[in-house]
Amino acid sequence: MEQANIPAGKKNAEIKIGVFGASRGGHYYNLLSANEHCEVVAVCDKNPDETKRIEGLGTPAFRTFEEFLEKGKELGMNAVFLCNYFHQHAPYAIKAMEAGMDVVSECTAAGTLKDCVELVEAVERTGRKYLLGENYPFIPGLMKMSEIIGTGKLGSLLYAEGEYNHSSGPEETHQLAPYPSHWRLWRPRTYYITHSLGPVMYMTGSEPRYVSGRAAHSDLVYGQRDFRHNYDGAGMIFCEMTNGMMARCTGCTEMASDYTRYRVCGDIAALEYGDHIDGLRMIYTDDAKPADSEKAPRVPIEFDDPEMKRKVEEAQNAGHGGADYFVVETMVDYFLHDVKPFFDVYRGVAMSAAAILGWLSALNHGENMKVPDFRIKEERDLYRNDDRTPFPDENMQGITLPCALPDWPGKDQK
Repeated sequence: MEQANIPAGKKNAEIKIGVFGASRGGHYYNLLSANEHCEVVAVCDKNPDETKRIEGLGTPAFRTFEEFLEKGKELGMNAVFLCNYFHQHAPYAIKAMEAGMDVVSECTAAGTLKDCVELVEAVERTGRKYLLGENYPFIPGLMKMSEIIGTGKLGSLLYAEGEYNHSSGPEETHQLAPYPSHWRLWRPRTYYITHSLGPVMYMTGSEPRYVSGRAAHSDLVYGQRDFRHNYDGAGMIFCEMTNGMMARCTGCTEMASDYTRYRVCGDIAALEYGDHIDGLRMIYTDDAKPADSEKAPRVPIEFDDPEMKRKVEEAQNAGHGGADYFVVETMVDYFLHDVKPFFDVYRGVAMSAAAILGWLSALNHGENMKVPDFRIKEERDLYRNDDRTPFPDENMQGITLPCALPDWPGKDQK
């Protein structure tokens, strides 16, 4: 991707950070380099074309994570921003923390329940700071929803929805997943819930306590099975949250409705945001009768706080509707001023565990599964050795879970 022309070597920057993964990490390279408190001192990527490109920008680049950590420390690196493959963040986060560095993990926190346990215990053991960099809660419309919910205007929270759709045809899939073991070709449909469950957790201040999952087979995606093995078309989890409300969230689906939408309903009012309604609207109840939601007035996505206004305007050119900018802001506030982020390691692994357990539930027709509280050692111990995974290693070995429904109506006729 095109990189900003940013001079290297901000000697007074407090956060000397390395970026692991130059493709998605390229977006954050720009944002981190533009932040007065940050200097990108190293980048790591196994692709030689990527490392050559980064070196052309004046930043040292390395092919292996071990060399990245070793040489990075010599360059003063004290933090790592993980933008590597979806399911592989936890082992690298642990290595970075054991090397004395703070960590931002850009995608899901952990790929297995065992990883969840080991990641939590590494944070506790090393005392390093860890932040899950889930960005969707920082889309301006969702930040406005969070602000309104925080005032109590919705009443008691009863129900929430998070729906994230991102369909892709064969050509795009081949571009995004260029080799057979790539995670995109094997990821079960409930696994990618960070952009759906993440905003729900953030807006309502809650975590999943129990989860039930379902998936649905797609004949269209099944037609790509010669290279794509996660041929379900949709996955969904239904959660009981720690605040007592219910939540329904999709995984990254292939449904023919490529938009995002979010809804939080209380007993006084509800908020809806999404592409399909062209913004944000608030729906009130009147004498216990639902209002006509189609006529509900739109809520301006505006902020009274001058500092927030400034940041939203400054973030306009950042990725994901400005959300990536706020991930960096959250990181700086945490690493430099100890402002605790919402997505600490415990909430990060709770979201990963909900995705994994949601898939185990879907494989058993929606069995209700308890999401462990990883703050409690006794609950962690239940999953300490649970390394079941639907993802192969680079040698196409190691799969211990199916990545798509093994049975569906009409399978015998295929």
